[in-house]
Formats: sequence, structure tokens, C-alpha cells
Amino acid sequence: MALLTDKVAFITGAASGIGAACARVLAGEGAAVVITDIDATRGKALEAEITSAGGRAVFMVQDVADEDGWKHCVDETMRQFGRLDVAVANAGIAIFGPVLDMTLADWRRQNAVNLDGVFLTAKYCIPAMRKGARGGSLVMISSVAGLRGSGLLAGYSASKGAVRLFAKSMAMECAAAGDSIRVNSVHPGIILTPIWEKAATPGGGGLNAPLNPYDLASAGVPLGKPADPTEIANGVLFLASDLSTHMTGAELVIDGGMTAGTVRRR
Repeated sequence: MALLTDKVAFITGAASGIGAACARVLAGEGAAVVITDIDATRGKALEAEITSAGGRAVFMVQDVADEDGWKHCVDETMRQFGRLDVAVANAGIAIFGPVLDMTLADWRRQNAVNLDGVFLTAKYCIPAMRKGARGGSLVMISSVAGLRGSGLLAGYSASKGAVRLFAKSMAMECAAAGDSIRVNSVHPGIILTPIWEKAATPGGGGLNAPLNPYDLASAGVPLGKPADPTEIANGVLFLASDLSTHMTGAELVIDGGMTAGTVRRR
């Protein structure tokens, strides 16, 4: 039997990168997946891909920082599937560059997506999970930048560090409520996603050139290579499934050894 048979998963920022990998992996393990993103073209394409492969998926346009849209998306999820078992708060943006060059508007925009979006995931998905009898799993995607400082990413680090502690606090709230809902955070390192290309765009910080994840991983990842998004999605699958029923308030670090130390390769 697949690990997520008969479960329903809600995944934000799921049109590309880690979110899309989560949608594919969770659907492949039997979950009905609700894919949300501001990118309707990619989101609809992913919905078609999963359904054509025999999975269950539905795409909804969503800006995670817009509270008005949250009630509609969660209500529609319950209308179509009748339950919610897993929520993956994945949507996020990164703005590169020195924090002294960052505008207050960019600081607030980044926090609106990276932190407000996670808060709203909990606010609207936990009550939906409580309507079922099996509890649920809320997975918040943080970063290694939420565990340690990161040059040129001070604002991003601040938002992801907040997600780390928010996950722990929500784990305690759910444990106190006795609702069988577990809350954990995932901390990816250098992953092959569009984030590195966006660093050279005005919205991503306007660096002189895109960052090369292979070069970054060669210099700073003990395993010597960036991760594929599916490697992160497999960790999310573990937390979403009944394989991790005694885990809550935990940090799942998937970083190729970045936070463990440094190595001198032979």
C-alpha cells in the first residue's frame, strides 16, 4: 500500500522547484494533492501531468500572503475532497544582496510570503485537519539559512529562522490541544531550483549574474553537489506519512552536510 493512500495534501508554491517535487512525490504515494501557486501556467501543467499519470491533483491560483484567498482555497479543498491530512507550507522567495541595500518594501514583501504565508497556512489548514479523525501533518519549509547566518541573505535568514521557531511553537499548541496534528520543519541546503537564476533579477536582488548552484555546492557542501528537489520531497513524504508519527517540533535538515561541518576532499 502507498504511504499516503486516501490522504489529501495541500501544497503552496507548488508550480515549480521543491513544491512541484512534493506534489509529484506525494501524489505518487497515493495522496490527492492540491497545488497552489501564483503561476497558473505551470500549476495547470503540473495538474495535467499528475492526473495523466493516474494521480489525483487540482490546481488553484493562490497568493499565500493574501488572507482573503485562503478561506476560498481551503473551503474548495474540503468541498472537493472532504478532508485535509497534510499541508506543506512551501511558498517562498529569496532576495539577495546586502541588507543595508534592501528597501523596507522588499523586507516586508519577503516576510509576507516567507512568514505570513506560513502563518496563514497554519491558521487555515489546522482547523480543516481538525475536522477529520486522523489528525494531520503540517510541514513548514525553512532552510539552512534558518539555522545559521548567511551573507547576502540576511533578510531571507530572518524569515526562515522565524519559520523554524514558529513550527516548534505550533507543534506545542497542537500537542496541547490533543488534536494529533504534528508540525515539523524542513531545512534544505543548496537545491536545484529557479531561486539562483532569480538572484540576478530586480525582484531577486539584482545581482550582476545568476548564481551557479554547482559552484556553490562544490565550495560549501561536504557531499560536493546540490540536491535535486525530489530529495527534499522525499523528506517531506516521510514527515507527511505515518512513518513519522512520533515526530513533532523537529527539524529535518537535508543539506548535504552543510551545517555539520567542513571537509577537505582528497
